[in-house]
Amino acid sequence: MAGLKGLKKQRRIQIIALATVALIGATGLVGYAMRDGINFFRSPTQVVEEPPSQGEVFRIGGLVEEGSIVRGQGETVTFRVTDMNQSVPVAYTGILPDLFAEGQGMVGTGSMVDGTFQATEILAKHDETYMPAEVVDALKEQGVYVDPNQPDS
Repeated sequence: MAGLKGLKKQRRIQIIALATVALIGATGLVGYAMRDGINFFRSPTQVVEEPPSQGEVFRIGGLVEEGSIVRGQGETVTFRVTDMNQSVPVAYTGILPDLFAEGQGMVGTGSMVDGTFQATEILAKHDETYMPAEVVDALKEQGVYVDPNQPDS
């Protein structure tokens, strides 16, 4: 009987050790797979105070600074993103989102090149009162749409 208890205990220890090794291996594989897919978010103040390393891909977010949008040749646009404390110049080549405008929130993915954030993707942020145009039109047709920007009468 004593041998049977020892065998069960040994088997239990083997299973726990095997599960631990499998968990460590799975965690390592997930970390390895995501090493290029993780983009850290930074504010303009963080970028100015602690500049990222050359070629490091990260996300920057803030407001598009008033009067800073300059449309260049083709689809190239330059502007400044600010957090009302610091601002960072941004260059982007591509089609901007419809909601992109001065004074509006944005998040960009890219890297710093010679002091300018070279964006590969720009996302425009909207507030909680945003509603797609199709939904607004449908509600207006039903006569139940209330414009959140209009004061109550």
